[in-house]
Formats: sequence, structure tokens, C-alpha cells
Amino acid sequence: MTQTHFGYETVDEHEKASRVRGVFDSVAQRYDLMNDLLSLGMHRLWKNYTVAVADLRAGDKVLDIAGGTGDLARAFAPKVGPQGMVVLTDINEAMLRVGRDRLLDAGLVPPTLACDAEHLPFPDGSFDLVSVAFGLRNMTHKEQALAEMARVLRPGGRLLVLEFSRIAAPLRKPYDWYSFHVMPRIGKWVAQDEESYRYLAESIRMHPDQDTLKSMMKTAGFGHVDVHNLAAGAVALHVGRRC
Repeated sequence: MTQTHFGYETVDEHEKASRVRGVFDSVAQRYDLMNDLLSLGMHRLWKNYTVAVADLRAGDKVLDIAGGTGDLARAFAPKVGPQGMVVLTDINEAMLRVGRDRLLDAGLVPPTLACDAEHLPFPDGSFDLVSVAFGLRNMTHKEQALAEMARVLRPGGRLLVLEFSRIAAPLRKPYDWYSFHVMPRIGKWVAQDEESYRYLAESIRMHPDQDTLKSMMKTAGFGHVDVHNLAAGAVALHVGRRC
């Protein structure tokens, strides 16, 4: 029986996906509110920066993995225009419903699909750009997911991974205090869910740091990877170009 981590807890790898799904089922309706509270609105700036780095053109085909409530997909759609396409995916149907409804409210009707990033249901070379924001750390087999992202990209296509990472050393103690004492309490008061936000803090610490993720992306088939540290490294944007 193969085991993996769920936050700091060791679980059977077949159990992790269902437990992660339970976390996001619980937080889906208050996901954006909690993101605003916990990041003091900074998550919107990080996503805006990601959209700028994407530098999309009319006609581009984009796959947004673990797209959640649709922030990136909504920003990408006007960039690619009617000649292009943005596909919104998430393994969690509750999150995907929230994202789809928000896109419809904005007058956008992109394809939406519930699927597992480790087994993407798209042909090789289907997309010009793949994005995943704050979703990679929840995947059981990150190497397999990255290889799938490389597979569905055309040669020269790019992967953008926006994710929590390793904050600069002088800030680690206050950041740990905030993560393990403040975040769960806000989760309890606002979302009535302390444990999901405790898992969030733990999952960040278990996620590969900047250099490790860069190496993983290169192994998966990305010949060049740039790392953009944001918020003193608390968040990093990795940009990989497929060989």
C-alpha cells in the first residue's frame, strides 16, 4: 500500500484525493471571501501578474487546471478572443460549479470539465498555454501531473504554475505563527471550518520549494523554467517552456 501526505498526516494515496475533495467541497462557497481575508487581497495581484506573464494572443488555446472559481479563466478569455479557447477544469465539482456560474454571470461560456490533472482527457499538443494556480500542491502525484501538462502542450508552449512556496528565511517564524494560529481561526469564524484551513497551512509546508519544483518541471519535459518570487517567496510563479 503506497502512502502519501495529507498535510502533515500520512495517508494511503488512494485516500488523499477524496480527502482533498472534501476540503474543497467544504470551502467552495466562501473560497473567494476567505482568499481575500487570508491574503489581504494579495491573491488578486498574484493572479493579475500571472495573466500579464501569460502574454496571450488572439487565437491561443488555454487549459486552466484546478481553475477553482474561475479567476484566471475569466481574465484569459478576453485575451484569446473568439478565435481562441479557454478550457476550465477542476477535479472538484463543487468548485467547478462556482467557477462556471461566475463565468456565466460575466457573459462568458467557456468549456468546463471535471477531470483529474494526473490523467488529462486531451490529445497531445492541444494547447498553447496551461495554467494551474494554487492547485498543484493538492495533487497526489505531482510528477505525473506535470508530465501530463507537458504532454497536452504544443512544442514551445508554456506552463504557468502559481503556488505557495518557501518564504524568505527572516519571515518564516512570523509566517508560521500566522499560518497555524490565525488562518485556522479565521476559517472557523468565517467558513465554519477550522480543519480545512489547518490543512492549507500544512500542505504549503509539504509542497516542494522553488528549486525543487523547477527541477521537477525540467524532468517533466520543460527545457527552460523561470521562477518569479512574489511576496518574499511566500508565493512563486514558475514559467516553463515545453521542449
